Amino acid sequence: MAKSHAANLPREAKDDEKGIQETVQLIGFKLGKEFFGIRIINVQEIIRHQDITMVPRTPEFVEGVISLRGRVIPVINLRKRFSMDLGDRTKETRIVIVELDCGTVGFIVDAVTEVTSIPKASIDPAPPTATGVSKEYIQGVGKMENKLMIILDLNQVLSRESKQKLKQMVV
Repeated sequence: MAKSHAANLPREAKDDEKGIQETVQLIGFKLGKEFFGIRIINVQEIIRHQDITMVPRTPEFVEGVISLRGRVIPVINLRKRFSMDLGDRTKETRIVIVELDCGTVGFIVDAVTEVTSIPKASIDPAPPTATGVSKEYIQGVGKMENKLMIILDLNQVLSRESKQKLKQMVV
C-alpha cells in the first residue's frame, strides 16, 4: 500500500511494541452484488427502512426526509447516486444514519452485512475501474478472506452544492 494512501486513513488502533496492527473498523453493507464499507466512527445508528417524505427541488438521489426522534434527517439513495439499477426494497433494506461534515444524513442500503476490522495493510488504493462507483468516492479497497470491500468516503459522495441543499432541508 502506498504510504500517502495509508496516511489518509484515520488512525483507529495504534501500533505498539508488541506488533499489534493498525486496523480500520467498518460497517459492511451491500448495494446490488457489491460489498461496501464505511468507517464505524461516522455511523450513528442503523434503522429499518421507513416511509420517506419527498421534498421538491432536490437532487435526484435525495429520496426525501425522515423524522427520527424529532429530528429531520435527509435520506440519500446510494443506488441512485452511483447510477446503479434501483432494485427492490426488501425486509433487509436499511437506512444507515451517519454524521458527515454537512450534518446528519441517512443512506439507503440493500442490507447491512457486518461489523468488521480490516488491517490497514490490507487496504489498497482504489483502482480506476474497480466498480461503477467513481474513484473519488472511494477511500480504498479492503481485502478480506473471501471478498473485496469497497471503502467509501461518504463526505466525497455529496458535492458541495448537494451538501448546501441538504442543510437547507433541515433548517
